Amino acid sequence: MTHPIDLFYWPTPNGWKISIALEEMALPYNVHLVNIAAGEQFAPDFLRIAPNNRMPAIIDPDGPDGAPVSIFESGAILQYLARKTGQFCGPNERDRIAVDQWLMWQMGGLGPMAGQAHHFLKYAPAMDPPNDLPYAQDRYRNEVARLYGVLDRQLADNEYVAGRDFTIADMAIWPWACLWEGQQQTLEDKPNMKRWLDTVGARPAVQKGRALAADNRSDLAKDKAAQDVLFKR
Repeated sequence: MTHPIDLFYWPTPNGWKISIALEEMALPYNVHLVNIAAGEQFAPDFLRIAPNNRMPAIIDPDGPDGAPVSIFESGAILQYLARKTGQFCGPNERDRIAVDQWLMWQMGGLGPMAGQAHHFLKYAPAMDPPNDLPYAQDRYRNEVARLYGVLDRQLADNEYVAGRDFTIADMAIWPWACLWEGQQQTLEDKPNMKRWLDTVGARPAVQKGRALAADNRSDLAKDKAAQDVLFKR
């Protein structure tokens, strides 16, 4: 019998990665909301699972050798779930290398850069006092544009990011890429990325994972208390 995985989650791009993966892999799970706007990621009980005070995190009661295991960092969780189920990680070693490198591209590049773009373009100007910083805005807007150019060129010859198959690389990248408008990007010169965004976004499991607890997603540009928790702590 497979016991449900405990998912510690909030509806953000990093959280969506794991809710999408769990849906795609048809794994049972229980959701534990971690309200990052209220500072719940700093609670001692959560820090024992995720010492970097970031969600998502999981506890799998059926971990290696049948013993429970807790995992933090979304990329590590995706790799673990893919190995556990034998799904979405590529059918052979050459394909797995491609999946891993694009997963790392998201973890080390797109995620941090898009996150900074969101911060300096949307949130910093709305803070008290306002931090409207053109240099930072240009830097991160331009770097995200460069990264999306890389993605579009990769997708010119591949149906999905790592090749012909939908994988955890797509699950990692799509949640950030689908927010391209908030990063002040354009798809007019990125037809392959647009095609891929639509294709992935039409998957029922992606839609269900993206919709998980969506009503809890707030507008940080207007939530001053959340800004203090997320940006000043």
